[in-house]
Formats: sequence, C-alpha cells, structure tokens
Amino acid sequence: MRPSVSYRRYVVGVLFVFMLLHETDRLLIGPLTPDIMATFHITMTQMGAVSTGALIVGAVLYPVWGYAYDRFSRPKLLSLASFIWGSTTWISAAAPSYPVFLATRASTGIDDSSYPGLFSLVSDYFGPKVRGRVYGLLRLTQPLGYIIGMVLGLILTATLGWRAVFYLTGGLGLVLAGLIFFSLRETPRGQAEPEMAGLAEAGTYHFEWKTALGLFRKRSLVLLFIQGFFGVFPWNAITFWFFLYLQNERGYSDTAVLVTMIPVVLILAGGYPLGGAVGDWCFQRTRRGRMVVSTVGVMAGAALMAAALNVPVDNQWLFLLLLGLAAIFIPLADANVVAAVFDVTLPEVRSTASAVESFMESIGAALSPLLIGIVADQMSLKSAFLIICSSAWALCAVFLGVTAYLVPRDIETLHQQLQARARLETERQTGPQKEMV
Repeated sequence: MRPSVSYRRYVVGVLFVFMLLHETDRLLIGPLTPDIMATFHITMTQMGAVSTGALIVGAVLYPVWGYAYDRFSRPKLLSLASFIWGSTTWISAAAPSYPVFLATRASTGIDDSSYPGLFSLVSDYFGPKVRGRVYGLLRLTQPLGYIIGMVLGLILTATLGWRAVFYLTGGLGLVLAGLIFFSLRETPRGQAEPEMAGLAEAGTYHFEWKTALGLFRKRSLVLLFIQGFFGVFPWNAITFWFFLYLQNERGYSDTAVLVTMIPVVLILAGGYPLGGAVGDWCFQRTRRGRMVVSTVGVMAGAALMAAALNVPVDNQWLFLLLLGLAAIFIPLADANVVAAVFDVTLPEVRSTASAVESFMESIGAALSPLLIGIVADQMSLKSAFLIICSSAWALCAVFLGVTAYLVPRDIETLHQQLQARARLETERQTGPQKEMV
C-alpha cells in the first residue's frame, strides 16, 4: 500500500530541512574563508586544501554509503548521517591550529556522502513523471543554504566569531538526527514504478553484486558518471572562492557582496525546480528530454558566466545582469541528471548508482577548490574561474549530448525488466485464487 499524499509531503519536507541545514553548514566555509584564513594565517592554497580534504573523505565513503543504503533502512542511515554532521562540525569548530582544523574539517566529509540514500528513498515515494520536480525542489537547498550561510557569515561572525556559527549549525544537525530517526519510515523499493501500480503489494528485491556491476554496462549511465567528474568543478569553485573574488578582485564591500549575491543566488535557486519541471515535461514527450534540457543549460550557463567575468570592474550593473542570466541556466542539469540515473536503474541498486555518480562528482569537486587556489596564487581568481570552469562545462556539454542519444535504449531495457517483474508478481499473488476456482 502506497503512503498517503500527506505523509509523502511530510517526508519531502523533513528531507528538505535536512538538506537545507546541511548545505548551510557545508557551504559556510566559503563566506567564512577570510576570517578562517586570518585566524590561522594561511594562504589561499592552504585554504583550498581544507575544502579538498572534506571532499576527498566524502568521495571515498560514497560507495560505502551507497552499498549500506541498498542493504539497510535508509531513514535510519540518514539519521546517523545527521548525527555525524553535527558531531564533526562541533569538533572542527574547536580546532586550535591549522593542521588540526584541516584534519577535523576533513572529517565533516563523512556525512557529505549521505545523499544517495535520500534520493533513492524519494524515488520510491514518487513516480518517474514527477521525480524531476521533487529533486529540483530538494536541490533548492544548495543555493538557499549558500544564502543562509552568507548571511550567517557576515552577520554573526562579526559579533560571535566563526567558531560560534559552526557550533550553531552542528547543534541543528543533532536535533534533526532525532527527528529523522523517529518520524521517517522505510518504503518498499520500486513501489512507485508505473509497472507496479496495479499490484496489491510490490515484490521485495534485494541488493545483489551482479545487479550492481551491471550498472557499468549501461552506456548512458557510464557517461553520466564521467560527466559528474567535471560537472561539479564550477559549483565548488564558485561557492568556495566567489566571495573572496568579489572582495579582492572586484573591490566589493560586504554590503555590495550581499546586494550582488543574494538576487543571483535566488535566481539560481529558481533554476533547480525550473530545470526539474521542464525536464519532466520534456521527458514525457521524448526519453531524451532530460538530457536535452541539461545540455542546453550547461552550454548557455557557461557562455553567460564567461561574459560576466569579463565585464569591467566599474560596470557593476552589467556584471549583475549577466551573472543573473547565467544563474538561470547553470542549475538546469542538476535535477535532471539525478532523475536520469534512476530512469535506467533497478530500484534495489539505485543508492549504489547514485553513490557511484556522486563519487565521481566528489573526486572532481575535491580537486576544484585546490586547483582554483593554485591558479589564483599564480594568476588571479578570475583567470582560474575562466580556465577551469569553462573547460569543465564544455566537457559536460559533450557528455550530456551523447547521453541524450543513448539513453532511450537503456530506459526501454529497464521498463522491460520491471514489466517482467510485474508479471511474476501478478502470477504469484493471483495463483492461489486460480487454484481455488
């Protein structure tokens, strides 16, 4: 029996709050960068290593979390992730020196790899036709978390210090751990698939290594994995270094940073649900729809971002206009890539598939802040953004375009597998009745 509409909305609400506060804590490192650098007297390369350390830890643990989510209760593991988030954030806030801060901040990456089970859980509460919109809503938490982190960083740091801000966000993680543990419940894997709609109860399918290894035989999925390596280079570079770029290279005051970034990030936030909704609409008309939307978004966003960075420093309004236009297109691919992974993946290995995709993303993301810092120390942050971000987006456009060509066959294969399962379940559930007749 499918959960009620009200409970499904409650699940999304709790997961939204979890992701929002978690993203706020994770992205706080960007706005707090100047204060942390001043506290420990470190270079941009050393500060870039802080973010890279956490990303490496998260990347290494993605396969572990993905396997665990496909084997055990997803809500209970999400609760554990929230507890780890709160605890490690508190520990990093108390670090007395840079080496200790580097190590403890790296430990915050343990819970950063907890999202595959969350997205897998959502896929079993909502069917393919609306998943893009739900994922787009959840992805709103990235830009909104950045705004909250920016406001906290500018307002509270001046009065309480950057350590107190981390104590606050870490405490919220501990509270959410209890809420998730006691209020969210597991649901059968594959329950929301159209093929299972007419069944009294969905069959139970468990993780198998043979099925998991079969993920790497799906060409469209492999391409999504590869593009994930490059896809998060720009986002991690911008969230980590853009605050400092506006201050140091464009000469913005704290007020000017807020006036610029808040509207841009709000526009960016709108791009996530917009991308999911447009992707769902296109997907219902062609199985290539999600990838077409993603490719267009990446290409347009890259061109507009490059144009914005080349605007003269004294022309703030043109800079803001182009940055805002880029913010519309940059997030269009995000929710569609998540949905596309599940469009071609069997329910019992979806956490694993998402974890592999996120693992590839994290490897790329781990390099991004460090590479930006190295290039910036030699040249400038503007040059680092143009070289690294533009190259990454160009490669993503190629991989997403090829995926658009290949994905219909893999989607059809999945539907055939689910239809076969539905026939077996129908025979199993109606067999005794036929014998009685």
